[in-house]
This record gives sequence, structure tokens and C-alpha cells, in this order.
Amino acid sequence: MAGHDNIDDTSQARSDTGRASINTSRDTTQSNNATISIVSEISKINAKDWDACANPVSEVLNPFVSHTFLSSLEDSGCVNVETGWIPRHLVLRDHQDLIVGVMPCYIKTHSRGEYVFDHAWAQALENAGGNYYPKLQCAIPFTPVPGPRILIKPGPLYETYEQMLIAGAIELTKQMELSSLHITFMEEAQNTRLCKMGLLKRTDQQFHWYNHNYLTFEDFLETLSSRKRKNIRKERKNIVHKGIEIEHLQGEAITKKHWDEFYEFYLDTADRKWGTPYLNRQFFKHLSESMSKNCLLIVAKRAGRNIAGALNIIGGNCLYGRYWGQREHHDGLHFEVCYYQAINYAIESGLARVEAGAQGDHKLARGYIPTTTYSVHWIADQGLHRAVERYLQGERLQINHVQRLLSNMTPYKKTTPQNEDH
Repeated sequence: MAGHDNIDDTSQARSDTGRASINTSRDTTQSNNATISIVSEISKINAKDWDACANPVSEVLNPFVSHTFLSSLEDSGCVNVETGWIPRHLVLRDHQDLIVGVMPCYIKTHSRGEYVFDHAWAQALENAGGNYYPKLQCAIPFTPVPGPRILIKPGPLYETYEQMLIAGAIELTKQMELSSLHITFMEEAQNTRLCKMGLLKRTDQQFHWYNHNYLTFEDFLETLSSRKRKNIRKERKNIVHKGIEIEHLQGEAITKKHWDEFYEFYLDTADRKWGTPYLNRQFFKHLSESMSKNCLLIVAKRAGRNIAGALNIIGGNCLYGRYWGQREHHDGLHFEVCYYQAINYAIESGLARVEAGAQGDHKLARGYIPTTTYSVHWIADQGLHRAVERYLQGERLQINHVQRLLSNMTPYKKTTPQNEDH
């Protein structure tokens, strides 16, 4: 493997199939006659093989780890050398050369678009004379959605293959002289297993809404305290009184004009939040062509003109709120389009939950409750590893403390199941 001075050329040693092998420990791979390779473009991996590992059970489909979604990011140019997200996906093949595991990985030259913040770690290593970038990131670019990250085809060797892939990712980090490995927004069970392998555990929180078999939005409101219930009704009435109408569009009903308008809305949010948008118009074009059935666009209109929109992704039994923007500001419009309409759709469609993205304590009063998120980290520099380990111990205590406080501040009546920890 080349060092990180040539990170844009690290796959030059690969064969015509787009594969370059990792020399992992003999005990890890050869006992099962399995091999790990690196692939620099997801298009070089068969989509059915990838999805058999990423989403083997359709009822719990996570659309963001699908071959289609990740391809849209690469094919649109949102993920490449220029944007600092350089694909280096790990592929595990068994003794029959069949793909049994994959791991979406990227060499990162910065920490933007991750939503698990490690800027202070980078500064500490650089102050000590080291280089934090580049690093290896196992994640869904620009997408703070919890889900599987080490993707294994179901079978009796599931955990063995999982261990092999994480060992392969660490070995890749070492061979390419990267500073660290980060696996973010992963499932709790997988997080627990990897922590037992010595990786550092990090937690944070998001706000999710859970459906307790509500039949209508009013059923949901009846589980809230009287004051919170009145506040939500007041917010929603204000939107109606302003002459704002809401429309749900799904699949082919979302026309090119809708996509063009929504992209304008998205750019407004990007300009205010990040300065530069992470996603380009081409990405949304790919999304409309390949995942339209999974897309729900909630549009607000006033005087016959679309003024705001929220793009949601439907997967399994969940509605994922992803992107939002507006061309007119109205008090409460964001809450209506992004939160209340999402809840209403989930109830009508029988979905189990709504995940409304990263951060946002304001979601608490709207019925979204604190939910723990997980990541793991491996750092090559032992001094920084020990310092981060100590820091994370204190951070986890603080996260737990805040989560307990917030759980006592939910808008639900004390007897409702929503007050249980998630």
C-alpha cells in the first residue's frame, strides 16, 4: 500500500476488477479461506451482492446503506477526491469467492459532513506535531442516520466475518499510514461487539418519534400534557390562518419542476448552515431516477406558489427526515412541514418511527424523544488514543446525564410509554 502522500492514487495497484487486497493477519483470514479487497468505486461491486449484505431483510430496509444511494453520491460527484471523501470500500469474499461482507469506507481529508465532531482531536494531534488527516471513515456521507455499518450477509459466520472486516479496516489504516479509523452512526449491538475488540466507544443523541399504534394525529396529541397539546394545536392553526397549504408528493408524482424547486430550497438551508452545499443537483436527479418510490416530498404552498419543502426517505418501517428548505419564512412552518406532517404520514402509513436527523432540542416539545446514537474509533497514536479514551468516558457520562434530564421534560403524560428510554 502507498502512504497517504498519494491518497488519490492508492488503488493503482488493483487489478482490472477494481480490487486491491489487504494483508490482514493469517489467523484472521486464512482460517476461513476468506479474503478482503479494496474497491475504489462502488459501481465495481455488483449491486445485488452489496444489497444482500446491506439489506437482507426488506422489512428493516435501511435505504442509506443501499448500493443505489451510495452510487448516487459517487456518480453525482458529491463523493470524490475533490470533496475530500475518497471511496475505499472493503469487500469480504469467502472461499468460493462469493461476497459475504462489505464496509462503506472513505479516506477523509477533513471532518466535514460527518456529524460526529472530532475537530478537537485533530487539533490536539497537530499541536503535538502529528497529522490527523487523512483518516479512514466508515459512514454514509452527509447522512447522520443510524444503521448498520459493517454489512454482513446473514449466516453462521456473521460475527467472524464482522471481526475480519474490522481487522481489515484497521490494517488498511495502518498500511496507508492514516491517523485513525472512525465508524459512525452504527447500530447499538454492533457497537457493543466492536467495543469488546478494543475500539473506543462514543455516544451522542438524536430525537426520534415513536408510533404507539396511533390511529390519527389527534390520538397522538391525546398522549401529551394539556399545555403541550394546546401549543401544538396553536402552531398548526397559525399555519392554516396564513393561508399555507400542505401537499404530500411521492414517487412519480414528484416532477422535475418539484425537484428543481426543492433544490432551491435546499440551497437556502445550505447557505445558512454550511456556506457550501454538500449535495449537488445531479445527486437529486439520481435520487429521482433510482429511488423515487422511497421519496416523500412534503411541500408548503401559499397563494398558489410553493414556498418550502422537506424531502423524506421511506425505508422499512421508518420515515427519515433528510433535507429541508424554504423561500419564505413563516413562524412554525419548519415545525409543520418537517415534524408534524412527518408524524401524520407515519401514523397514516403505519410506520413505527420518524427519525428527524441530527441535533435539535426543539424537537422535544414536538413529541420527538432523546435516542442514543453510537460510534467507535481506533487511533494509531497511543498518546492521543489514551487522551481520547479519557475524554470519551467523561463525555458519555455527560450525554447520559443530559438525556435523563431531557427524558423528564418530554411533552408526554407521565403514564405514556414514550417516556421510556430509547
